[in-house]
Amino acid sequence: MTTWGLVATIKAPVREILDFAAHHIELGAHRLYLFLDAPNPEAQATLKPHPKVRVFTCDEAHWNRLGIKRPVKHQVRQAANATHAYHRKGGELDWLIHMDVDEFLWPDNPLANLLDALPADALCARIRPAEALAGDGTLFKGFIPGGPERAATVARLYPRFGAHVKGGFLSHVAGKLFVRTGIDPLEIRIHNVFRGAEMNPGEVALATTLLLHCHAKSWEDWIAAYRYRLSHGSYRAELAPARPRDKGGLTLHEVLSEIEASEGDSGLRAFYDELCVDSPALCSALDAAGLLHRCELQLDAKRQKQFPDFPKTVSQKT
Repeated sequence: MTTWGLVATIKAPVREILDFAAHHIELGAHRLYLFLDAPNPEAQATLKPHPKVRVFTCDEAHWNRLGIKRPVKHQVRQAANATHAYHRKGGELDWLIHMDVDEFLWPDNPLANLLDALPADALCARIRPAEALAGDGTLFKGFIPGGPERAATVARLYPRFGAHVKGGFLSHVAGKLFVRTGIDPLEIRIHNVFRGAEMNPGEVALATTLLLHCHAKSWEDWIAAYRYRLSHGSYRAELAPARPRDKGGLTLHEVLSEIEASEGDSGLRAFYDELCVDSPALCSALDAAGLLHRCELQLDAKRQKQFPDFPKTVSQKT
């Protein structure tokens, strides 16, 4: 039977880590390689006994074992850990995917079956994201494929800010890749893999699976993460604009910085409301365009099943 697993480098509250792990264990993951980006004894203690989980703390000893100095950028740390997990000895998995703690796989059939059905020359399989709408936690806006219709669709859905937001998403539209194991050399990046100089060898689409991305859960959650994302994360200055510069394109960093400078928090709230809130008007428009997905993750039930001792042995402060 085809086996699959995931690798993640995580810095998050214990409950969020356990939700992420439990969802994918319930989905059929054979192995989870979870790298704690900072010491988290509570998470370590809760995760370690689970037979499907391998948990690592990314302390100085960890980076010494990898033979590198701790990378400053978290994206580089993620890539290093993912590549390390991919090349672990033992041949535990047929497929591995690198993910973030706020991402959840959502296939229409068992993933083992979907991966097993891929042709032998398919070495990696891309899963496109669906981005969460703030509300009851069940609605997600779908990926708009690239092409001549994308800009018009985005403009209809998000008339004020859509021109500056690629595909109407605040975060990535690239998605993530399952990669077949046993390829050497191979290096994993955030959204791509490399076999030497070759990027994404034998790439196919895993079209009936969504990557649910809970990027913005509430206004309070979003604004709390905003400053970090602006300087180091998905809104950082070095990322490309949604459309070319010669066509008026601005980076998301520039757009948000200008909104904040001219309108303050009220302007940022207007930006968030248009793009993230599950308003009746937006949901209706998304549904009409075939871009509204209802996905009930039921994370509490999954966490309680897979980690029944939580929070007995874990401080509820986390």
